[in-house]
Amino acid sequence: MKERIGNLFLKYVSANVLGMIGYSCYILADTFFIARGIGADALAALNLVLPAYSLMNGTGLMIGMGAASRYTISSTKPEGTLHRTIFTQALYLAAFAAVIFSSAGIFLPDRIAAVLGANADTIGYATDYIRILLIFSPLFLGNNLLLSFVRNDGAPRLSMTGMIVGSLTNIVLDYVFIYPLGMGMTGAALATATAPVVSMLIMSVHFIKKRNHFRPVRTRLSLVRWGDICTLGVSSLVTELSSGVVIIVFNYLILGLNGNTGVAAYGILANIALVLVSIYTGIGQGVQPIVSRYAGKDGEEQRRSLRRYALATSLSFALLSYLLIAVFAVPLADLFNRKHDPILTDIASNGMRIYFVSLFFSGINIVAAAFLSSADRPKQAFVISILRGFVLIIPVAWILSVLFGLTGIWMAVPVTEAIVCALALIFLFRKDGALS
Repeated sequence: MKERIGNLFLKYVSANVLGMIGYSCYILADTFFIARGIGADALAALNLVLPAYSLMNGTGLMIGMGAASRYTISSTKPEGTLHRTIFTQALYLAAFAAVIFSSAGIFLPDRIAAVLGANADTIGYATDYIRILLIFSPLFLGNNLLLSFVRNDGAPRLSMTGMIVGSLTNIVLDYVFIYPLGMGMTGAALATATAPVVSMLIMSVHFIKKRNHFRPVRTRLSLVRWGDICTLGVSSLVTELSSGVVIIVFNYLILGLNGNTGVAAYGILANIALVLVSIYTGIGQGVQPIVSRYAGKDGEEQRRSLRRYALATSLSFALLSYLLIAVFAVPLADLFNRKHDPILTDIASNGMRIYFVSLFFSGINIVAAAFLSSADRPKQAFVISILRGFVLIIPVAWILSVLFGLTGIWMAVPVTEAIVCALALIFLFRKDGALS
């Protein structure tokens, strides 16, 4: 059985880690081409609007992960109606969320950009980007929902392919729209919005070949079922949203210390962090279908094996990632420094070596939240996510910035993640007995 669990872990986690790395490159590609093709103010503007992307993407993950978890858990009782109707309820919920996001993109893009901290130098860039991003929110939400269900329906490699090919499409279109066509921030946003379309087209193979066990059915909208989906998936939303909250708080603090140059430097860190954190999100999404399958008392041994594999994998990735960042911090910063500003490179490279110590703890926290939610323990998953995303990071960042300036801001994430990590480990091991 252990060998079987190991094979399942490798199959699902490898596919999802690769897919999430590709998926996270949506924004990273924008960062590179905007920094090199438009300039530092545009890069600062992109960093300012990332929280809106985090909220939209997190909402899609919440709906997709929550509904897919309930779909897998309920599949052990196929005689009920829940297994057949949960995908449709998730579609209703995604459509409702899409109306809200799209309306905000049509009517309020400039106000949203201002609230997120855009000033006279960045407001135009920020408004152009956020308008397109929110108007096309149905594509992002639909893609997240389909990715979760296709993965849980036994096709993790297909979902991985969709994410990777979509990301590659985004990179190509970023270059075309920003350089030859000169479309600026609008072009970067349009390239990003095209990626989920390509991803969904690839995943449509699952339906064309009739391998799907889920499909839209005629059923009444259920607010109770919406609540259940959100409860199981809220840790995914908070995990994603936490990066947006951190960005907002850090942007305001850094603006007061180093101005737009500091915000641009943090933009480099934040976007690299998106890729690195996506590895842990991929591990969490990879174990989710397997943990949900063994959520009952009879699956305790399998869950213990999965827990060991997941934690060992996250720590291994953390060690490798940090070593690469510590060695190549300056070249990484220079990649996004169009004008070769030595101050920008210095701030970003020094910040990386402090900020990314958090990887050793954040990986455990993200995996723990996904694991607990998939095991139908959403309250504990929510506590982990809310502590690291909101409750601790804001006061810690403010206190450390007062005490140590910009260095204190870089320290805030590692300190917060380390505190939450202690609690996450207690939650993970308490129910299943002693550490083993």
